Amino acid sequence: MFSWNDKSRALKEAFYRDRLPNVMNLVATVIVFAVVIYLQGFRIEIPVKSNRNRGQRGVYPIKLFYTSNMPIMLESALTSNIFIVSQMLYNRFPNNFFVKLLGVWEPLDESSQLFAKSGISYYMSPPRTLTTALTDPIHTAIYITFIVSACALFSKTWIEVSGSGPRDVAKQLKDQQMVMAGHREGSMYKELKRVIPTAAAFGGAILGLLSVAADLMGALGSGTGILMAVTTIYSYWEIGMREGAGVTDAMAGLGELM
Repeated sequence: MFSWNDKSRALKEAFYRDRLPNVMNLVATVIVFAVVIYLQGFRIEIPVKSNRNRGQRGVYPIKLFYTSNMPIMLESALTSNIFIVSQMLYNRFPNNFFVKLLGVWEPLDESSQLFAKSGISYYMSPPRTLTTALTDPIHTAIYITFIVSACALFSKTWIEVSGSGPRDVAKQLKDQQMVMAGHREGSMYKELKRVIPTAAAFGGAILGLLSVAADLMGALGSGTGILMAVTTIYSYWEIGMREGAGVTDAMAGLGELM
């Protein structure tokens, strides 16, 4: 910006240029980071009590992002595989109707990178800019619907295959001789079944919306990559905090013994 004679044009280029990263991309990235960190604190705390030790109570937290970043990882893997297969087929059979239905790929201006111009792959790929999203609302609407639905479905499916579903949680609490406060042991599974799948699907949908927002705002990298990075960093931070608290408690107990 300092090398330009026209400072107003230089400032506009620094904030809004299309072909290179700009300041607004950085601002969008920071905003997405902040929103994801803020939403990580949303949770439902189910009160539980011990059958073995009377008076011992606690809570079982069900976070908004109950399945962490797994839905967005599975959605990213699905779309990446479809794009790879579509590009390979289009390079080999560019005139085939079914191949073109899956996706027509062309390089972007002044770039060798291929982008979907039509077909299913086009509607599964994010609009490149906010202006593009506004000028092609059908593409934008289909893309948002696909991302949100896929993330919600993957999140709800993941709890069943990963051992974190309501039946598994009820079994874990029962093995620890814990029950939900105000509920009989037999009704614990029903209550968890009402809460956990809903939280998982809703959290997955929120992740999908955040990914779409990051893509449309032009965040650095991609919405999927940013969400995966933030949720991974936050999960390791939580592990570090728990281990740090355990070390502190152990040192306090050692101090009392001394």
